[in-house]
Amino acid sequence: MKNNYVEAVKECYYKNGSSLKAIHMKHYMRDQFEYVGIQTPLRRKISSPFLKKDKLPPVSELESIIREFWTLEGREFLYFSQELAMKYIKVIPKDFISTYEFMIQTKSWWDTIDIIAKKLIGPYMIRFPEEKEMLLEKWLSSENIWLQRTCLLFQLGYKENTDANRLFQIIKRLKTIDEFFIQKAIGWALREYSKVNPDVVCDYISRTELSKLAFTEGMKVINRQKN
Repeated sequence: MKNNYVEAVKECYYKNGSSLKAIHMKHYMRDQFEYVGIQTPLRRKISSPFLKKDKLPPVSELESIIREFWTLEGREFLYFSQELAMKYIKVIPKDFISTYEFMIQTKSWWDTIDIIAKKLIGPYMIRFPEEKEMLLEKWLSSENIWLQRTCLLFQLGYKENTDANRLFQIIKRLKTIDEFFIQKAIGWALREYSKVNPDVVCDYISRTELSKLAFTEGMKVINRQKN
């Protein structure tokens, strides 16, 4: 049965899509995914009415709505469903993690994973700290690079509250994986933490064997502050 909320968003998106822009957006993503052809500023503008508090569907429908959006042709629907999910981060139940895992492992690429990691998984780990150890071990052992990347990036928004020891333990588990998206994420996580604790990051990098990519990315802010 089609969801009226999903149908309304679909109608709005298709009305505002551009086939020419869709071609360029698809090409930017290495021709892996189809697009409706709505660039971010316009997409956020037309999405706004659907994300107002009085327009939001009940939390009980959120899982089915997200999964329905995820089946649609048009990457923009995934972006919308992520923004929709952000509206519920304070009320979702613990078992909603299965939906987050579905989002991470389905139609996976950096453009969705990075938002999910920081904006959804990050808050989830704060709300349900008792789930953290089990989830991180499960994802680190999964051999799925997107789950592993999520382990590296979920603390991006934590700033001074970042658990540095946990971050370094995760990096230790993943630093020998020859995969661009893992190495880039290692560097990104270190770079972000260096904004609040450069001495700790500099010391860690100086005594840790990292790939050239992870090292370069991790040292960017530190080197900029030195100059």
